[in-house]
Formats: sequence, structure tokens, C-alpha cells
Amino acid sequence: MTAPAKAEVKTVKLTIEGREVEVPAGMSILEAAKTVGVLIPHYCYHPGLPVAGVCRMCLVEVEKAPKLAPACATSVADGQVVHVHSEKSVDARQGVLEMLLINHPLDCPICDQAGECELQDYTYQEGRAEGRYREPKRFNPVEDFGGDVVYVPNRCILCTRCVRFMDSVAQDPVLNVSERGDRALIGKFEGEDLTHPWAGNVIDLCPVGALLSKDSLNKVRAWEVDRSASVCPNCTQGCNMIIETRDNQVVRLRPRPNDDVNKFFMCDYGRLNYRWMNRRDRADVPLVRRGAALETADWEIATRAAADLLAGKRAFVLASPMLSNEALYLLSRLVRKTGGEGAFRVDRGEEAPLPGVENLALRRERAANVRGAQLFGFQESERPLDRLTMGDVLVVADEELAGVDATAVSRAGAIIVIGTTLPTWAERSVAVVLPIANFTEQEGTFTNVNGRVQRFMQARAATALARPSFWVIGDLLAAMGEGTGYFTAASAFAALAEAHKDFAGLSYETLGVRGRIVAGAERAPAVGASA
Repeated sequence: MTAPAKAEVKTVKLTIEGREVEVPAGMSILEAAKTVGVLIPHYCYHPGLPVAGVCRMCLVEVEKAPKLAPACATSVADGQVVHVHSEKSVDARQGVLEMLLINHPLDCPICDQAGECELQDYTYQEGRAEGRYREPKRFNPVEDFGGDVVYVPNRCILCTRCVRFMDSVAQDPVLNVSERGDRALIGKFEGEDLTHPWAGNVIDLCPVGALLSKDSLNKVRAWEVDRSASVCPNCTQGCNMIIETRDNQVVRLRPRPNDDVNKFFMCDYGRLNYRWMNRRDRADVPLVRRGAALETADWEIATRAAADLLAGKRAFVLASPMLSNEALYLLSRLVRKTGGEGAFRVDRGEEAPLPGVENLALRRERAANVRGAQLFGFQESERPLDRLTMGDVLVVADEELAGVDATAVSRAGAIIVIGTTLPTWAERSVAVVLPIANFTEQEGTFTNVNGRVQRFMQARAATALARPSFWVIGDLLAAMGEGTGYFTAASAFAALAEAHKDFAGLSYETLGVRGRIVAGAERAPAVGASA
């Protein structure tokens, strides 16, 4: 039986800044220009929001049209010839910029948005050399909007992105445009605050420094941070994000667009829950018990000591669902080699969907790789050590055993910790500690709730002698006579893809930065996108 033919997409041809382009009918001129590398300046337009056309910054000249057209709200048509940088277009944008700057304060030296401000960029690019306004500027006090948001009305250009996000995407209409004319500003309805679980996105949407995060207020400048593409580890949705670091510390998390996962958004829980990434109580050197004390050891000695403990014994692996696919795969090989078992547990919370986006939510499972742990054969349990039998070697993989019954742990013949931190109980009972990097200090992959495998990149250097998890577990397997270890995440993933049918055909190259669905993955129950 042949597959049904796909409906043909009607396209139109037009010319933008002398470059011919063919795009689907109905696309806006602004989006069509992006396809040929032409950025039309704009403020109110955002691809994730309803079109408003209020800023008038994207005015372009269309041949044979009676007046300048807003590129965000004008659809492409066959034979159109569009001039973005003509004298008329540039003059119109200069007028808009001059109007916006009439009451805009010279806050750039102290503004958190400096360095990534679109008003700065376009003023430098196309604005007047100096302003003609000599009267006093208006002034309004800073206002706490609730949640993580502070509003600085003096900097606001009334693009209304925040209002449209709360109205149409979050579907929690708490913001409005109050007053009119030169007195207009963004206001809250009486008794309302920006406490919606996704309200923090208004900070990212704001093109200037009018909406700021309390968490990162006056903390860091845009040019001082290093940025890395990553995946949010705080629930199973797997929102794409950017990790920003300064002095090897994570200082801010921001959403990264991916139409297949999170569009342009990220929940407040995900963006603010990053301090654990900077924990100071880290396991940073290999440790081996000698007598009553844990003593520092070379990696080769610690790895050999762990392999000797596992020789001829059954391993019970308690793994964290925050570990990468690569680490979980190698731990599953350790389980099979010793005839043992693997288990995990996961914290849960209330689900919080984003109503205006289909299948996007802060998920109940507050860990990144629950799906991956299940795919590699680990069993979820609220009491994961119940199946630990007398004499088993307990391998604790990045789990702190908080709240676990001490009598269950006492059944273990020996305990090996492969983790990012060293819990206090470990100092008394653990035989070997193999320190690993946390997810910001290495690269790897997670599998989200919908079965999408996504890469995360290394954002900062690992602490002291800690190594990537795939390297540590690979060396342990090699010391037990299985394989020769892995020196890169890509090689560990290649072995995973070759051995596991669900990942067949996948590689770091095919995953790219948007990810791929594993074979036979079932989509999670739909949430959000309510009418």
C-alpha cells in the first residue's frame, strides 16, 4: 500500500533587497526576508505571538504599493519587489526610533539588557546621530510585577509582547496597556500578579530592559558570560535552553527555540532551578577506603578497587534519572555483566501546562531522563532498595539516598559511589568514590517524555579531578574485562546506538541541536493548546 501523497504547498516568488526568494504563500514579508539573510528591524513582532503591528518599526517599501507596509503584517505576493533599506524605509525607522527615545532614559550603563538590547542595536544601526528633544523626560517608578518580574516603565517602548503572551499563550490575562498617549504604560489588573508558572517568559520577550528578572538583577553583563546550547534537566519535557556561565559558575538559564519541543518558551521552575549546578559539596577526587577512613587515590587505583569489589558479585545499581543516556547505557551493561538489577526513583510535582502551546508543560516528573532510564531497563520505585539482597554490591550512581531506610543499605556487601556529590553518610560506609562531572560540565544526551533524544553541550570546566560519567563507567567496565572505555561522548553514544535497537541509526551528527525521536516512541498525552 502506497503512502498518501502530501498536499502541495503553494509558493510565491518575490524579490527582497535584490535577492529572489520563493516561500510558501501566506508568509509575512518579515519572515520571508529571514530566509535570504535580511533582518528587518522590528519590536512588537515575535514568531511565537499573535501579530500586532503596533511598533511601526518594520516598515518597508513595496514597489507599486501606495505607502510603506508593515513587514510583520503584510503577506508575500507573487512578483513583489521589497526594499528594506531604501531612503523612505530608513527615514521612517529613524522617525520611530526618535519617538521611542524621547522618554527613554540613558540607562545603558546600568541596564541589565545592555549588550543584548534591540533598541541599542537599531539606534546604533539606523538612528539619528543626536536627538532633537530638549524637554524633560517623563518618569515612573519601578514596579514589582510579582513572581520573578520587575517592571521599569521608563524603558518601556509599549511593544505589547508581554501583554499578548499572557493573553494568548499563557491565557492568564493579568497585564494591560494602562492610560493613553505619552502617559501609556504596562499595567496589572487589580489584585493580579505575574505568578503564572510560565510568566517569566515576558522577560525574554521584552526587546528592551523594561521587564527584568529579580534573580539576575544587576548580577552579570551580557558580554561577560559564555553561552552553551543545552537541555533543561528539571523535568521530562526537555525544553531547549542556553546555559550562561561566568567565572565557571552558572548564572542564568534562558530558553532556546525548538519548534518540536518548547517553541520559544521555558517555565519559571526550569529557568530558576539552577543553583544545584553550582554546589560546593562536590566529590572532586577519587577516594578508596583504607581502614576506617576514605583516602585520596589515583584514578587507576580507585577504578581497579571498584572492579575488584564487583568481581564475582551481583551489582544493584541505584541510578539517578538525571544521568545521561550514555551513562545509563553503560550502567545497564554493568548490571547485565554482574547479573544484577537496576532501579531509580524520581521526585514529582504538579504539572503546569502552557495553554497556548500544544504538548508543552512543566511535567510531573522532575528529572530529565526518566524515559531514558526506562529504555535501558531500570525499574522505577519509590522504595528502590527493597530488591537489594544480602551481599550485593550497591552502586549508587549520582543518588544521595535521602530518605532511604538505613537498614536497606546495610544489606549491601559493599557500596560504590559514582556521583557528583559526596553525601555525609558516605564517609562512614562507602568503599570507593568515583567523582563525575555534573551535566553542565560534560556533553551527552537526554531522552524526553516524547522519546526525543537531545544533545546537551559542556558549559563549563569540571571540578578538580572529576571526569565525565561515560568515561568513568566505561573505564570501570574495562577494568572488569568488558571493552576498552570511551574518551568522547560521541563514541559512547555510537556504542549505545549500535547496541540498542531504539537508538539505531542515531548519532551526534544526526541529532544536531534539535534532536530526533527514538524508534517506536509513543507521544506523551497532549497538554496545553486549549482553545
